[in-house]
Amino acid sequence: MIPVRFHPELASGPWFTYSIAFQLGNVGSEVGRALKAKKKDVDFKENLALERALELLDLTIGDPRNRNQLVELCRLRECLCDFFVGENEFKSTDDLIDRYFLAFAYEAQMERRM
Repeated sequence: MIPVRFHPELASGPWFTYSIAFQLGNVGSEVGRALKAKKKDVDFKENLALERALELLDLTIGDPRNRNQLVELCRLRECLCDFFVGENEFKSTDDLIDRYFLAFAYEAQMERRM
């Protein structure tokens, strides 16, 4: 079981009923908060938002329905850690990360309308 600090109510079951688009859209919301804090140089808020994003991403990785996307999900985790706390060896940018997650947020919105 994944240790959960910020989202215990989601980890107890509801998270695993959501689509991967909804899951990654929510990860992206936390990543967006981390990006905003990074731009404002507010390390405390950046770190908390990143921790929340990684927790949701870990739950997504742990969802058995997503096992066909494990390589992408694990690489995403690696890229986020590299960008926020590493040396940014992948040369990620705020815009690139934001656009990646925007696609999932859009898809999740489209799913809700159906």
